[in-house]
Amino acid sequence: MNAKLTIAALLSALLLPQIASAQKKIANVPFLDGGHERHLLDIYTPEKPTDKKLPVMFWIHGGGWQAGNKDDVALKPQVLTERGFVFVSTNYRLLPEVTMDVLIRDVAASFGWMHRNIAKYGGDPNRIYVGGHSAGAQLAAIICTDDRYLKEQGVSFEVLRGCVPVDGDTYDISKIIMTAEHRQALYGGKMFTFGHRQKFGNDPEKHVDFSAVTHVAKDKHIPPFLLLYFTGNPDTRAQANRLGEVLKAADIPVTVFGKGNTNHSQLNNDLGKPDDPATKAFLEFLQ
Repeated sequence: MNAKLTIAALLSALLLPQIASAQKKIANVPFLDGGHERHLLDIYTPEKPTDKKLPVMFWIHGGGWQAGNKDDVALKPQVLTERGFVFVSTNYRLLPEVTMDVLIRDVAASFGWMHRNIAKYGGDPNRIYVGGHSAGAQLAAIICTDDRYLKEQGVSFEVLRGCVPVDGDTYDISKIIMTAEHRQALYGGKMFTFGHRQKFGNDPEKHVDFSAVTHVAKDKHIPPFLLLYFTGNPDTRAQANRLGEVLKAADIPVTVFGKGNTNHSQLNNDLGKPDDPATKAFLEFLQ
Protein backbone atom coordinates (compact mmCIF):
# COMPACT_ATOMS: atom_id res chain seq x y z
CA MET A 1 0.00 0.00 0.00
CA ASN A 2 1.17 3.52 -0.80
CA ALA A 3 2.83 4.99 2.33
CA LYS A 4 1.44 8.47 1.65
CA LEU A 5 -2.10 7.11 1.40
CA THR A 6 -1.65 5.18 4.65
CA ILE A 7 -0.47 8.29 6.49
CA ALA A 8 -3.29 10.38 5.00
CA ALA A 9 -5.87 7.79 6.06
CA LEU A 10 -4.43 7.68 9.57
CA LEU A 11 -4.48 11.48 9.89
CA SER A 12 -8.04 11.57 8.60
CA ALA A 13 -9.14 8.98 11.16
CA LEU A 14 -7.50 10.95 13.95
CA LEU A 15 -8.97 14.28 12.86
CA LEU A 16 -12.52 13.20 12.12
CA PRO A 17 -13.65 12.95 15.77
CA GLN A 18 -12.26 16.45 16.41
CA ILE A 19 -14.11 17.82 13.38
CA ALA A 20 -17.34 16.11 14.43
CA SER A 21 -17.17 17.71 17.87
CA ALA A 22 -16.34 21.19 16.54
CA GLN A 23 -20.00 22.20 16.71
CA LYS A 24 -22.99 21.85 18.98
CA LYS A 25 -26.35 20.84 17.55
CA ILE A 26 -29.68 21.64 19.15
CA ALA A 27 -32.07 19.42 17.21
CA ASN A 28 -35.80 19.52 16.54
CA VAL A 29 -36.61 22.92 17.98
CA PRO A 30 -40.32 23.76 17.36
CA PHE A 31 -40.84 27.09 15.63
CA LEU A 32 -44.63 27.12 16.04
CA ASP A 33 -46.48 26.30 19.25
CA GLY A 34 -48.69 23.25 18.72
CA GLY A 35 -47.51 23.04 15.14
CA HIS A 36 -47.09 20.26 12.60
CA GLU A 37 -44.44 17.55 12.99
CA ARG A 38 -42.40 19.34 10.32
CA HIS A 39 -42.50 22.70 12.12
CA LEU A 40 -39.00 22.04 13.45
CA LEU A 41 -35.53 23.47 12.96
CA ASP A 42 -31.98 22.59 14.01
CA ILE A 43 -29.45 25.07 15.41
CA TYR A 44 -25.71 24.50 15.09
CA THR A 45 -23.36 26.66 17.16
CA PRO A 46 -19.57 26.75 17.57
CA GLU A 47 -18.30 24.41 20.24
CA LYS A 48 -16.60 27.21 22.17
CA PRO A 49 -18.96 29.98 23.29
CA THR A 50 -18.10 33.61 22.65
CA ASP A 51 -19.34 36.91 24.04
CA LYS A 52 -19.79 38.24 20.48
CA LYS A 53 -23.05 37.78 18.63
CA LEU A 54 -22.30 35.73 15.52
CA PRO A 55 -23.71 36.04 12.00
CA VAL A 56 -26.36 33.46 11.12
CA MET A 57 -26.89 31.25 8.08
CA PHE A 58 -30.55 30.22 7.69
CA TRP A 59 -30.67 27.18 5.38
CA ILE A 60 -33.65 25.75 3.44
CA HIS A 61 -33.43 22.17 2.14
CA GLY A 62 -34.43 21.00 -1.32
CA GLY A 63 -36.49 18.06 -2.52
CA GLY A 64 -38.87 19.43 -5.13
CA TRP A 65 -41.11 20.94 -2.42
CA GLN A 66 -42.34 17.33 -1.92
CA ALA A 67 -39.48 15.72 0.00
CA GLY A 68 -36.24 16.50 1.80
CA ASN A 69 -35.23 17.19 5.36
CA LYS A 70 -33.36 19.72 7.47
CA ASP A 71 -30.61 17.11 8.02
CA ASP A 72 -29.57 17.46 4.38
CA VAL A 73 -26.83 19.99 5.14
CA ALA A 74 -23.63 18.04 4.39
CA LEU A 75 -20.52 19.99 5.46
CA LYS A 76 -22.08 23.42 5.78
CA PRO A 77 -22.75 23.52 9.56
CA GLN A 78 -19.22 22.31 10.34
CA VAL A 79 -17.54 24.70 7.92
CA LEU A 80 -19.55 27.75 8.95
CA THR A 81 -19.50 27.23 12.71
CA GLU A 82 -15.73 26.85 12.46
CA ARG A 83 -15.73 30.28 10.83
CA GLY A 84 -17.81 31.93 13.52
CA PHE A 85 -21.36 31.46 12.26
CA VAL A 86 -24.51 30.07 13.81
CA PHE A 87 -26.18 27.71 11.32
CA VAL A 88 -29.94 27.10 11.30
CA SER A 89 -31.59 24.46 9.11
CA THR A 90 -35.37 24.31 8.85
CA ASN A 91 -38.09 21.91 7.83
CA TYR A 92 -41.44 23.00 6.39
CA ARG A 93 -44.63 21.29 5.30
CA LEU A 94 -44.56 19.80 1.82
CA LEU A 95 -46.65 19.54 -1.33
CA PRO A 96 -49.29 18.27 -1.87
CA GLU A 97 -50.30 18.39 1.82
CA VAL A 98 -50.24 22.19 1.62
CA THR A 99 -50.26 24.71 -1.21
CA MET A 100 -47.18 26.70 -2.21
CA ASP A 101 -48.24 29.89 -0.43
CA VAL A 102 -48.66 27.99 2.84
CA LEU A 103 -45.31 26.25 2.32
CA ILE A 104 -43.53 29.58 1.83
CA ARG A 105 -45.20 30.98 4.93
CA ASP A 106 -43.93 27.97 6.90
CA VAL A 107 -40.40 28.97 5.92
CA ALA A 108 -41.13 32.60 6.85
CA ALA A 109 -42.55 31.49 10.23
CA SER A 110 -39.37 29.52 10.88
CA PHE A 111 -37.30 32.56 9.95
CA GLY A 112 -39.43 34.74 12.23
CA TRP A 113 -38.94 32.40 15.20
CA MET A 114 -35.21 32.26 14.49
CA HIS A 115 -34.98 36.06 14.29
CA ARG A 116 -36.77 36.49 17.63
CA ASN A 117 -34.81 33.79 19.45
CA ILE A 118 -31.39 33.37 17.85
CA ALA A 119 -29.66 35.73 20.29
CA LYS A 120 -30.21 33.08 22.99
CA TYR A 121 -27.98 30.77 20.94
CA GLY A 122 -25.26 33.33 20.26
CA GLY A 123 -26.54 34.56 16.92
CA ASP A 124 -26.94 38.14 15.75
CA PRO A 125 -30.56 38.77 14.67
CA ASN A 126 -29.40 41.69 12.55
CA ARG A 127 -26.83 39.74 10.49
CA ILE A 128 -28.64 36.91 8.75
CA TYR A 129 -27.82 35.13 5.49
CA VAL A 130 -30.40 32.95 3.74
CA GLY A 131 -29.44 29.98 1.59
CA GLY A 132 -31.01 26.92 0.07
CA HIS A 133 -30.56 24.19 -2.52
CA SER A 134 -32.85 23.29 -5.42
CA ALA A 135 -36.43 23.90 -4.22
CA GLY A 136 -34.79 25.57 -1.23
CA ALA A 137 -33.05 27.92 -3.67
CA GLN A 138 -36.42 29.16 -4.95
CA LEU A 139 -37.63 29.55 -1.36
CA ALA A 140 -34.50 31.45 -0.34
CA ALA A 141 -34.81 33.75 -3.37
CA ILE A 142 -38.49 34.51 -2.82
CA ILE A 143 -38.03 35.12 0.91
CA CYS A 144 -35.25 37.60 0.09
CA THR A 145 -37.07 39.47 -2.70
CA ASP A 146 -40.80 39.41 -1.82
CA ASP A 147 -40.86 41.23 1.52
CA ARG A 148 -44.51 40.37 2.27
CA TYR A 149 -43.58 37.05 3.85
CA LEU A 150 -41.08 38.40 6.37
CA LYS A 151 -43.20 41.49 7.06
CA GLU A 152 -45.96 39.13 8.21
CA GLN A 153 -43.43 37.93 10.81
CA GLY A 154 -42.52 41.47 11.84
CA VAL A 155 -39.09 41.21 10.18
CA SER A 156 -37.50 43.79 7.89
CA PHE A 157 -35.18 43.06 4.96
CA GLU A 158 -32.65 45.26 6.76
CA VAL A 159 -31.57 42.25 8.86
CA LEU A 160 -30.52 40.35 5.72
CA ARG A 161 -26.85 40.36 4.77
CA GLY A 162 -26.93 38.02 1.80
CA CYS A 163 -28.81 35.32 -0.12
CA VAL A 164 -27.23 32.14 -1.53
CA PRO A 165 -29.57 30.11 -3.77
CA VAL A 166 -27.86 26.93 -5.04
CA ASP A 167 -28.85 25.41 -8.41
CA GLY A 168 -32.47 26.52 -8.47
CA ASP A 169 -34.52 26.38 -11.68
CA THR A 170 -37.55 28.42 -10.58
CA TYR A 171 -36.57 32.05 -10.12
CA ASP A 172 -38.72 32.83 -13.18
CA ILE A 173 -41.41 30.17 -13.03
CA SER A 174 -43.29 31.15 -16.17
CA LYS A 175 -40.13 30.73 -18.26
CA ILE A 176 -39.19 27.32 -16.81
CA ILE A 177 -42.75 26.04 -17.40
CA MET A 178 -42.68 27.22 -21.02
CA THR A 179 -39.21 25.75 -21.51
CA ALA A 180 -40.09 22.33 -20.07
CA GLU A 181 -43.42 22.01 -21.86
CA HIS A 182 -42.00 23.20 -25.18
CA ARG A 183 -39.24 20.60 -24.84
CA GLN A 184 -41.84 17.89 -24.20
CA ALA A 185 -43.91 19.00 -27.17
CA LEU A 186 -40.90 19.01 -29.50
CA TYR A 187 -39.30 15.75 -28.46
CA GLY A 188 -42.25 13.73 -27.26
CA GLY A 189 -43.24 12.23 -23.96
CA LYS A 190 -46.19 12.77 -21.67
CA MET A 191 -46.82 16.16 -20.21
CA PHE A 192 -46.12 16.51 -16.51
CA THR A 193 -49.03 15.65 -14.23
CA PHE A 194 -47.40 17.34 -11.22
CA GLY A 195 -44.70 19.51 -12.70
CA HIS A 196 -43.90 23.13 -12.02
CA ARG A 197 -47.20 24.28 -13.52
CA GLN A 198 -49.22 22.30 -10.99
CA LYS A 199 -46.87 22.74 -8.03
CA PHE A 200 -47.12 26.51 -8.22
CA GLY A 201 -50.89 26.52 -8.58
CA ASN A 202 -51.65 26.03 -12.29
CA ASP A 203 -52.51 29.73 -12.52
CA PRO A 204 -50.34 32.08 -14.61
CA GLU A 205 -50.74 34.87 -12.06
CA LYS A 206 -49.46 32.60 -9.29
CA HIS A 207 -46.52 31.57 -11.44
CA VAL A 208 -45.56 35.22 -11.76
CA ASP A 209 -46.19 35.96 -8.09
CA PHE A 210 -44.03 33.07 -6.82
CA SER A 211 -41.10 34.13 -9.06
CA ALA A 212 -38.27 36.04 -7.40
CA VAL A 213 -37.67 38.07 -10.57
CA THR A 214 -41.12 39.64 -10.19
CA HIS A 215 -40.29 41.25 -6.85
CA VAL A 216 -36.81 42.65 -7.44
CA ALA A 217 -36.76 46.42 -7.14
CA LYS A 218 -34.49 49.19 -5.93
CA ASP A 219 -34.72 50.61 -2.42
CA LYS A 220 -36.32 47.49 -0.85
CA HIS A 221 -33.16 46.54 1.07
CA ILE A 222 -32.90 43.34 -0.97
CA PRO A 223 -29.55 41.83 0.10
CA PRO A 224 -26.60 40.93 -2.13
CA PHE A 225 -26.96 37.58 -3.93
CA LEU A 226 -24.58 34.74 -4.73
CA LEU A 227 -26.22 32.47 -7.32
CA LEU A 228 -24.46 29.10 -7.62
CA TYR A 229 -25.33 26.71 -10.43
CA PHE A 230 -24.12 23.58 -12.24
CA THR A 231 -22.92 24.52 -15.72
CA GLY A 232 -24.10 21.21 -17.19
CA ASN A 233 -27.77 21.97 -16.48
CA PRO A 234 -29.12 24.44 -19.05
CA ASP A 235 -32.19 25.21 -16.93
CA THR A 236 -30.43 26.17 -13.71
CA ARG A 237 -27.79 28.05 -15.71
CA ALA A 238 -30.45 30.05 -17.57
CA GLN A 239 -32.43 30.74 -14.42
CA ALA A 240 -29.38 31.89 -12.45
CA ASN A 241 -28.41 34.26 -15.26
CA ARG A 242 -32.00 35.50 -15.57
CA LEU A 243 -32.23 36.41 -11.87
CA GLY A 244 -28.71 37.80 -11.97
CA GLU A 245 -29.65 40.17 -14.80
CA VAL A 246 -32.75 41.39 -12.96
CA LEU A 247 -30.78 42.01 -9.77
CA LYS A 248 -28.06 43.89 -11.66
CA ALA A 249 -30.67 46.07 -13.35
CA ALA A 250 -31.91 47.03 -9.89
CA ASP A 251 -28.35 47.83 -8.73
CA ILE A 252 -28.36 44.95 -6.24
CA PRO A 253 -24.91 43.34 -5.87
CA VAL A 254 -24.92 39.86 -7.38
CA THR A 255 -22.38 37.20 -8.28
CA VAL A 256 -23.43 34.40 -10.63
CA PHE A 257 -21.03 31.46 -10.37
CA GLY A 258 -21.18 28.26 -12.39
CA LYS A 259 -19.29 25.08 -11.52
CA GLY A 260 -18.60 22.23 -13.94
CA ASN A 261 -17.49 18.65 -13.26
CA THR A 262 -20.28 18.17 -10.73
CA ASN A 263 -24.05 17.60 -10.67
CA HIS A 264 -27.14 19.03 -9.02
CA SER A 265 -26.68 17.23 -5.69
CA GLN A 266 -22.90 17.21 -5.56
CA LEU A 267 -22.67 20.98 -6.05
CA ASN A 268 -24.56 21.38 -2.79
CA ASN A 269 -22.88 18.54 -0.91
CA ASP A 270 -19.36 19.72 -1.81
CA LEU A 271 -19.84 23.20 -0.37
CA GLY A 272 -17.20 23.41 2.34
CA LYS A 273 -14.62 21.11 0.78
CA PRO A 274 -11.09 22.48 0.43
CA ASP A 275 -10.11 23.42 -3.13
CA ASP A 276 -13.74 23.41 -4.26
CA PRO A 277 -14.25 26.47 -6.49
CA ALA A 278 -17.89 26.95 -5.46
CA THR A 279 -16.81 26.83 -1.81
CA LYS A 280 -14.26 29.55 -2.49
CA ALA A 281 -16.96 31.76 -4.02
CA PHE A 282 -19.29 30.93 -1.11
CA LEU A 283 -16.80 31.81 1.63
CA GLU A 284 -15.63 34.97 -0.15
CA PHE A 285 -19.25 36.09 -0.41
CA LEU A 286 -19.84 35.53 3.30
CA GLN A 287 -16.76 37.55 4.17
